[in-house]
Amino acid sequence: MTKILLVEDNETNRDMLARRLTRRGFTVVAAVDGEQAIAMARSELPSLILMDMSLPVLDGWEATRRIRNDAALKNIPIIGLTAHAMSGDREHALEAGCDDYATKPIDFEKLLGLIARFTAR
Repeated sequence: MTKILLVEDNETNRDMLARRLTRRGFTVVAAVDGEQAIAMARSELPSLILMDMSLPVLDGWEATRRIRNDAALKNIPIIGLTAHAMSGDREHALEAGCDDYATKPIDFEKLLGLIARFTAR
């Protein structure tokens, strides 16, 4: 079963997305900030990380960079998620180490396509 680490500080968004992914057969573990995301990536070794970029404690940009610099985690695909779809944000997410990027509100079918693309490897 594919395990997804969902990193999202907004409880409503986290619960909704986790429930929808679970109904589609994924195992979902969740973190609420960037530091917790790094710790859970190490302990859970997920197949994929969905990383909100606007997080407390340590933002998703820096958490992604740190995951990419960790030899044990660097190959885990990361899809950046943000409500701030500003010009240049996608490029910024890719530069930070995200494999792809999705805007909120989440287009769930499109997100499933991205997940399938990165977990089919």
